[in-house]
Amino acid sequence: MTDFTLSKDADGVAFITWDAQGKSMNVLTREAFQEVSQLIDQALNDDEIKGVVITSGKEGSFAGGMDLNTLATIREEAGDEPAQALFDFVMGGHHILRKMELAGMDPKTKKGGKPIACAINGTCAGIGTEIALACHHRVMTSNPKAKIGLPEILLGIFPGGGGTMRFSRMVGAMAAAPVLLEGKMMDPKKAKGAQLIDALADDPVAAAKEWALNAKDADLVKPWDAKGYKMPGGAPYHPAGFMTFVGANAMVNGKTQGAFPAAKALLSSIYEGALVDFDTALKIEARWFTNILMNPSSSAMIRSLFLNKEALEKGAVRPKDVPDQRVKKVGVLGAGMMGAGIALVSAQAGMEVILIDRDQEAADKGKTYSESYMDKGIKRGKATPEKKEALLARITATPNLEHLKGCDLIIEAVFEDPGVKAEMTKKVEAIIPEDCIFASNTSTLPITDLAKASVRPEQFIGIHFFSPVEKMFLVEIIKGKETGDRAVAKALDYVRQIKKTPIVVNDARFFYANRCIIPYINEGVRMIAEGVNPVLIDNAARQLGFPVGPIQLTDETSIDLGAKIARATKAAMGDAYPESPSDDLIFWMEEQGRLGRKSNAGFFDYDEKGKRVEYWKGLQEKYPHAEDQPDLIEVQERLMFAQVLEAVRALEEGVLEDIREGDVGAILGWGFAPWSGGPLSWLDIIGTPYAAERCDQLTEAYGERFACPPLLREMAEKGQSFYGRFNPAAKAA
Repeated sequence: MTDFTLSKDADGVAFITWDAQGKSMNVLTREAFQEVSQLIDQALNDDEIKGVVITSGKEGSFAGGMDLNTLATIREEAGDEPAQALFDFVMGGHHILRKMELAGMDPKTKKGGKPIACAINGTCAGIGTEIALACHHRVMTSNPKAKIGLPEILLGIFPGGGGTMRFSRMVGAMAAAPVLLEGKMMDPKKAKGAQLIDALADDPVAAAKEWALNAKDADLVKPWDAKGYKMPGGAPYHPAGFMTFVGANAMVNGKTQGAFPAAKALLSSIYEGALVDFDTALKIEARWFTNILMNPSSSAMIRSLFLNKEALEKGAVRPKDVPDQRVKKVGVLGAGMMGAGIALVSAQAGMEVILIDRDQEAADKGKTYSESYMDKGIKRGKATPEKKEALLARITATPNLEHLKGCDLIIEAVFEDPGVKAEMTKKVEAIIPEDCIFASNTSTLPITDLAKASVRPEQFIGIHFFSPVEKMFLVEIIKGKETGDRAVAKALDYVRQIKKTPIVVNDARFFYANRCIIPYINEGVRMIAEGVNPVLIDNAARQLGFPVGPIQLTDETSIDLGAKIARATKAAMGDAYPESPSDDLIFWMEEQGRLGRKSNAGFFDYDEKGKRVEYWKGLQEKYPHAEDQPDLIEVQERLMFAQVLEAVRALEEGVLEDIREGDVGAILGWGFAPWSGGPLSWLDIIGTPYAAERCDQLTEAYGERFACPPLLREMAEKGQSFYGRFNPAAKAA
């Protein structure tokens, strides 16, 4: 069985059809790439063939990219020379695509080649887009649901199959930078405007064939192969081009803070490649691509953001023997911001939604959230009035609990108070069917305790959403001590329906995500109390790749919430609660009425429009800056270890059952340094022996919160890594 096949029609056009066997979407393997090479040779050497059309046998999609397991396999097979093996593989791919591009034309006259067009019938990403760029003409379906792009940067690599060189030489460095550096997938209309494709058609195969039959010699010559080629916008040695690269460099560092090696490598590749001929430029791209593949950051990002994320979304941790639990009718209790967001994403997934609040006005306000969301979508051209009407028709906003009859899932999102939640649980369970699963969207309250109000604790579970619900990709599912497999399966199937990524954890105070986020915030606030400049603290975090620093994050999530959590935790733990100067500072801020962004006053000052202006000067008056500020690395390691040690403890205590969930959850849940692959991957990168040693140093300098967990100590002594010891994928293999 082959992934690529060639057929000829009566007009002399060869169709090379990509149809990866046993896969719902085309992904490119080593073996399949060789098939492409052989079929191109066959087409070029067959005198009956006048032109070639490359297309897909998958309905609605062209390609999903490279099979990333291929890169890992090459590295493993190479023994002591992994870099050379990866470089040779990449250059082999360049050779195949270059053969397509030159298409048998005379090297000097650039005549006599056979036209090769690409018919893109749907979604096209990664190497699929790079294959298309090597063709002489690209026709894409006009279906607006189709998407095309080069998203490799989001996985910690960059387009290394010639896409970086071809696209930057087509449109210039400045125009190429957003497409290459943001990795966004574009609809056909935008892709044509960006020059990723040449034409749109309802029948791209027919349009591509027509072009191939009528193409002239000049239509086949790529700009960089034509005599007198000049890079759009100017090459680096041209005055205009020099300024372009200065601007692009500033843009990259402004967005990445230097934390993502792939972005810098991509820009270096474009810069150096623009100084030489195209074939030499491809070698430069291959060299930088290999450099990134050998960087542990890329391996960690690919593993967490592609392999692990995909495995979790496909049900890697779902109870195996439970039948399909897809949700048809969901009841959402509480129409505040969280409840309204849950109702929206549920209705988007096609479910019937009953949105409950104390009175009709409050319930209607929650439904209005979905209405406003759809109105914004219509303005941006991403929705239609018909879709809006259909979505709103699926949401019934009411204070009447009787409407919950027939629900197969309840998601409670009422006030974060055990008494209020218990009362609502009892009222609702008296109405809903006996087999209905009841879920609480609590962020901190233990599920086992909340389940005590339920008459069916085996059907009680936690489903913790992150705010805003419609934008955040992660959902944390929490098992109470009595939660049964069907409840877990129901929660997982629901999360799959709303197209988010789930992690499943066992019950414990703060679960997993907040357990790690709170120490991150506390460490940042504690440093202010020590006299560390908050500018240094937040910038240290951003330079680690965090979207926001701990001080800014506290303002965003609200300072009084932090005070409330601290008081509740202290009440629950009693004498075991560790006193912290960060609590004193937070309580003081609360007393000052500076509650964060929501009150237009917090660690930052805000203007009348709510825009952040600068750090509040009153903070420095209360906590003067120390004359000697700490080293940047010291601040960064305190922020990192505060989080990763909690991740280790969560694994050690069985809160985390799967390390993949620990890493994926951290990146998607609170933006943990994506370049690292997550907290456990980061410990693997720096090595457990160094991590344990650094714990001891930090403990001596700053206190017991940095004490090395026994699990980490044991692994350090044995020289073990987390993925070497706990990786479920390795065990399955």
